[in-house]
Amino acid sequence: MNRQELADLIFPDAKEISFYEEKYPERNLEEGAVVTRFAPSPTGFVHIGALEQCIVETALVKQTKGVLILRIEDTDQKRKIENGVQGIIDSMKDFDIVFDEGMVSETESSGNYGPYIQSQRREIYQAYAKYLIANDKAYPCFATEEELAAIRKKQEEEKINNIGYYGKWAVYRDYPIEEAAERIRRGEEYVIRFKAMGKEDGRITHKDMVKGKVEMPQNILDVVIIKGDGLPTYHFAHAVDDHLMHTTHVIRSSEWFPSVPLHLELFRALGFKAPKYCHYAPMLKSEAKTDEAGNTILDENGEPVTFKRKISKRKDPEAAVSYYHQEGIPAESVKEYLMTVANSDFEMWRKNNQGADLYAFPFALKKMSTTEGALFDMDKLIDVSKNVIAEFPAEKVYHDVYEWAKRYDPVLKSMLDDREYSLKVLGIERGAEIKKKRKDIGKWSDVRDYISYMYDAQFDVSEADYEYQTISDKKTLERIYTLYLDEFYDPADDSQLWFEKMKDLAEKTGYAREVKIWKKAKDEWPGHVGDVSTAIRVGLTGRRNTPDLYQIMQVMGTDRIRRRLQTALEKNHNI
Repeated sequence: MNRQELADLIFPDAKEISFYEEKYPERNLEEGAVVTRFAPSPTGFVHIGALEQCIVETALVKQTKGVLILRIEDTDQKRKIENGVQGIIDSMKDFDIVFDEGMVSETESSGNYGPYIQSQRREIYQAYAKYLIANDKAYPCFATEEELAAIRKKQEEEKINNIGYYGKWAVYRDYPIEEAAERIRRGEEYVIRFKAMGKEDGRITHKDMVKGKVEMPQNILDVVIIKGDGLPTYHFAHAVDDHLMHTTHVIRSSEWFPSVPLHLELFRALGFKAPKYCHYAPMLKSEAKTDEAGNTILDENGEPVTFKRKISKRKDPEAAVSYYHQEGIPAESVKEYLMTVANSDFEMWRKNNQGADLYAFPFALKKMSTTEGALFDMDKLIDVSKNVIAEFPAEKVYHDVYEWAKRYDPVLKSMLDDREYSLKVLGIERGAEIKKKRKDIGKWSDVRDYISYMYDAQFDVSEADYEYQTISDKKTLERIYTLYLDEFYDPADDSQLWFEKMKDLAEKTGYAREVKIWKKAKDEWPGHVGDVSTAIRVGLTGRRNTPDLYQIMQVMGTDRIRRRLQTALEKNHNI
């Protein structure tokens, strides 16, 4: 028996690889077009690092008129969860990630290079595994778990540097073909292993698109490529899939970097041209060190001693992309932040290109972090989000926050049911004509508290602080409110006239009409126009800091203004 006959015995129904080479021809794309894939496993939620990868891939594909594929790697059937594929698709939709081909639902796909679920490509992998066996580049291995454990124990006892199945430890590597065939006919369990071509002291030189030129040890491990259940391992499946789907760039976290020698060797053994590998540093999180009792360890200055670690699916809620949707951080904000993580010069570009599409940024792989990943900074994300939301028109803010509230905040949803009034509320200090936009909202979960004072049902007078600052006695406040309503307030006034009247009110009630006048003679005035307007602001809203008071009053209307000021005088026990 020869190796071709052994291959036929193991995979009797497998087609010739020429069948698949013809079935999946080269793509008709422009020169330089990037073809890449997002290839998650349907084993749980989508990680924030995976979203960063998708944003990078989308940027490159858009720049080069390429193709972005959604491929599902489900060869680990034990970890697969129900509706895992749909969960991935929905999570990406939340961030407006659009795939050119691949899975579009739990069971449906679009494109000419499928199936796009690895468990449905079994016959393809078997064809290429058969090819390797026939060419003495792979072999059946009958090693049991007990045998493998014994090999590992022996290696550890001998203090071998390279732990694994290779060389003299690979007992079935050169097993007689006839004996292997006989054991297969008897129904014994086995896997298919790749026959490594590397040497223990051998080195390879590789050019990574992010890391640059690197030297690495050759692969020496005879890794499993087809498991006992007939499905491939990740290493083998990705080589076959990326070849047949004509992937040009594999973009992934540097956690996969040590696998490069194996992957390049698999491509060479199969006769494939390897894609360009792009390994970037994963995002990290800073955490305080603790002692055995759980107490934070401090340095000599009393500051917490910290260390950096990968964002954990188990420990960190922000690891899941669903977290940002639940918190109401807009997809646009998260993507903006992740782009600043991916390319450090994005922030300067954004500063000079306000309003431009995110993907108009000239993204560069070589500018990604190569060694230590950026620290994930929630405060920075919220700051970015405030800038992003500040640019949204009122209609978009209303639509997005209303959709979020329908799912996560029924109280806010009931407030926003009055669409016409809510649009006016959310339109305060918002619009293309506003040069200096207010940046108080970082996420939709902030909105209820941010605007609650504008809604009578939510404005609880008994809980309002009414911290009037400079002007706080009831007699003075009553005079300010009465004079303003009787002599100065006119809802038809524009903002400039409104402010001039506010100055007149200040002067008539004994306050400096301008701050600069008061500063020059503080002993002559008890305060200035800002103190008078603050008294009205607090009476209307229960807050000292709000958006533009003129715009607030325009939205509130005369009846609400009169009622609020009268209530402030009646209910506030401090005056």
